[in-house]
Amino acid sequence: MRLSFHGADRSVTGSCHLIECAGRRILIDCGMYQGGGELHEDNGEPFGFDPAAINYLLLTHAHLDHCGRLPLLVQRGFRGEIVTTSASRELARLVLLDAAHLQEEEALYRQRKSKKHHGGHKDAPLYTTLEALNSFDYFGRTAVYGQPLELAPGLGVTFLDAGHILGSASVLMELQERVARRSVLFSGDLGNAGRPLLNGPVVAKADSVVMETTYGDRRHKSLPASVEELYEVVTDTLRRCGNVIIPTFALERAQELLYFLREGMEKGRLPGSLPVFLDSPMAISATQIFERHPECYKTETRELFRKGNDPFHLPELHFTREKADSMAINHITGGAIIMAGSGMCTGGRVRHHLKNNLGRPEAGVVFVGYAANGTLARHIIDGAKQVRLFGEEIPVRARIHTIGGFSAHADQAELLDWHSQTHARRTFLVHGDEEVMRRFGAGLCHTKVEMPMLHEIFEL
Repeated sequence: MRLSFHGADRSVTGSCHLIECAGRRILIDCGMYQGGGELHEDNGEPFGFDPAAINYLLLTHAHLDHCGRLPLLVQRGFRGEIVTTSASRELARLVLLDAAHLQEEEALYRQRKSKKHHGGHKDAPLYTTLEALNSFDYFGRTAVYGQPLELAPGLGVTFLDAGHILGSASVLMELQERVARRSVLFSGDLGNAGRPLLNGPVVAKADSVVMETTYGDRRHKSLPASVEELYEVVTDTLRRCGNVIIPTFALERAQELLYFLREGMEKGRLPGSLPVFLDSPMAISATQIFERHPECYKTETRELFRKGNDPFHLPELHFTREKADSMAINHITGGAIIMAGSGMCTGGRVRHHLKNNLGRPEAGVVFVGYAANGTLARHIIDGAKQVRLFGEEIPVRARIHTIGGFSAHADQAELLDWHSQTHARRTFLVHGDEEVMRRFGAGLCHTKVEMPMLHEIFEL
């Protein structure tokens, strides 16, 4: 039995791990590296294993850094079975088609810029929309939380609710080769247990654990305090007759914000007539998928659905799929909430709304998610006096707010608590910055801590 690591090793993106047991090869996630110029460099590199030799792929959830290279895996020879939850299957389709479309657009841009219209390797997309569609042919059995599934003799797997996003899972593998038996628990991304929509992460005992460490060195601000701060920022901005711009991640964050805005209106904290624009085709589709999977929610939220009360519905909610509808929002100079992607402002419609609102002292811009170094979001958060958008220098006069308690990831205390319940004798730390891993690993007791390097192999 062997365990090897092919992504998110001493880094935060590109999750990809490989188990070899009983003559079978099982991949856990096949994510994309994100950030900077890595898209066409690291993502296009060999996987570190033969895709054609993989028998099964277990997908923990539908974020791009966990599923984003699936079409490339198929393109390079994978013909096995992809197993995931029902919600993750739907969301992965949405995410991968969007990623393919963006890559095709970026490839065209590179071709025009380099004037190499013959489609050289560096100018080609990582994969096309057709190749993304082809990868869906390999989605097979659907995993149900808590129900064991036999992949093959000697290979059992159970998906456990990870509480991170809709359909997200930790994966417990029960392995047998000859007389040897081992259990390995892959955390996937673990959720913040205090959030209203999803259940908290479920844990199981295992011999070895492969676990994420995204926030392994810090604590989150409390969620109630963060929601209260959101209401105060919206109220203050409306008092100044400005717009509230919220750069929004399409999966989970957009839906959670709609939930809290609805609650604020029902409690009288926000005006019920407040226009809210969800200006992101991907977030709109994701919200509709969320509405089809009440089985993933906490009891209270399921009860809302059962009674016919959509927890994401607002009296003046406007879905703007079409570009013309999005452009029309620019005529609104105040009194509205505009939620648009991307969350880090690296692309998408939010850049247009920032161009039209950053220069207005009455406006407010609210960041509710992680902003990586080098992104437009990070520049604004760090106090930039002006930013460049669409070839123009835009002054930053709007009030800038960062609310840190909406994270979909478990914080240090939650990660430590989750790990303590696994009773693992061996722990492999992944999906985190190296220094964060070191600090988190120092707090683990009664376990051997490993910090795998890329393509490193371990015997189980």
